[in-house]
Amino acid sequence: MMLREYLEGFEYSPVRGSLDRQISEVVYDSRKLTKDCLFVCIEGANFDGHSAVAEAAGAGAACVVVSKDVDIPDDSDMTVIRTDNTRLAMAHIAASDNGHPADKLTTIGITGTKGKTTVTYMTKGILEQAGHKVGLIGTIEVIIGDEHIPAKNTTPDSYELQAYMKRMVDAGIDTVVMEVSSQGLMLHRTQGFIFDYGIFTNIEPDHIGPNEHRDFDDYMHCKSLLFKQCRVGIVNGDDAHVSDVTKDHTCELFTYGLNEGNDYRATDMRLTRGEGHIGVDFHVSGKVEMDVDVSTPGRFSVYNALTAVAICDQFGVTEAEVRRALKKVTVKGRIELIHISDDYTLMIDYAHNAMALKSLLGTLKEYNPHRLVSLFGCGGNRDRNRRFEMGEVSGTLADLTIITSDNPRFEEPLDIIADIVTGIEKTTGNYITIADRKEAIRYAITHAEPGDIIVLAGKGHEDYQEIKGVKYPMDERVLIDEIVKESL
Repeated sequence: MMLREYLEGFEYSPVRGSLDRQISEVVYDSRKLTKDCLFVCIEGANFDGHSAVAEAAGAGAACVVVSKDVDIPDDSDMTVIRTDNTRLAMAHIAASDNGHPADKLTTIGITGTKGKTTVTYMTKGILEQAGHKVGLIGTIEVIIGDEHIPAKNTTPDSYELQAYMKRMVDAGIDTVVMEVSSQGLMLHRTQGFIFDYGIFTNIEPDHIGPNEHRDFDDYMHCKSLLFKQCRVGIVNGDDAHVSDVTKDHTCELFTYGLNEGNDYRATDMRLTRGEGHIGVDFHVSGKVEMDVDVSTPGRFSVYNALTAVAICDQFGVTEAEVRRALKKVTVKGRIELIHISDDYTLMIDYAHNAMALKSLLGTLKEYNPHRLVSLFGCGGNRDRNRRFEMGEVSGTLADLTIITSDNPRFEEPLDIIADIVTGIEKTTGNYITIADRKEAIRYAITHAEPGDIIVLAGKGHEDYQEIKGVKYPMDERVLIDEIVKESL
């Protein structure tokens, strides 16, 4: 392609050189510079691509895109393009380089503090039940047909995102559902196209700190950007901050929730419990009328499923398709039920901070278990306050806490466990400590009592344990299977 074809969709000024020159490829990593490439200078937390402009000239790059003054060697004919934000430019350049794949897909972007991952899988399941071919981009993985690619970021960098969508188009996929993080919006990773549907689940203070968001208002503002980049917005009308998130929106807007006045409303919620499993069912009224059964517990499962129903109603799915899909949808590490006995319920969940653990345990207590058993550890080289807080939450809500190891990283597991104990001893909760996670899980299973609900929290979808800089294979599903077989 010619250079000028890459420069559509964003404002720029030619500083020097010609726009009528052939580009061999787009590069945004200075280690991959090649002759006749288009090099986009991205300023990151640890490296600024602008410092590699002379290197780009030496490699024979055709053009550099910059957002600040740079020095070009006198003997170079390299074109220089100046723009206000090279990340924004990169998103548009990536879309052009990949043939604008979003134009050939129905795009669904889901943002919010909690629920994004579950809603993406629920939506994918329902739409596939209705006959659509659906790709997924999210925290756990990218799914393109039968290919599952482990995720590095919730929302990939713009070039990687556009490349994934191109692969989806090439694979015959017609719809993509993706998680859209506040970081992804802040860093313009999803620019270069307009979402057909933008979704908001909820918002609470999170991701605030160095290299993230300066405060809650900034976090909320970044979430709100999605509703200036979509055609139809579907938002949680019950959330206390929904008016802030949708302020100055440019899309058609629908609401969902449990309260009156929402376009999609859940009523008649009923907790369900069977042999080794728990769930919830409810009725949807408003723009659709249907009964829904979900095989995961609690009020947040109602919100997640209602979100997926509201999205899929835009595609004209039937009640039968919704019911069949939601009975089958599972999300790895998100309230993932592992059935090994009809006498008690065992689940794996990613809850790895106090807020998430409190929400999960509080929900499970509503099922009046014989005992609520909470097994978790905390990550090393992270804020110690998280350990005190999670210990206090579990000691307050669980009948028994089994404190074990998570990803100790470069800390000693017993030191982390001692911090958790400090928190739990503020409560009257019963606890034991077993540093080896497999042995901790074995204890939970072999000492289970009829009617128990047992939660393995913190690892979720992770299939490794990080110790001293090395990631060792460790999948809780595998551990459970080994424990069951060893007990036969």
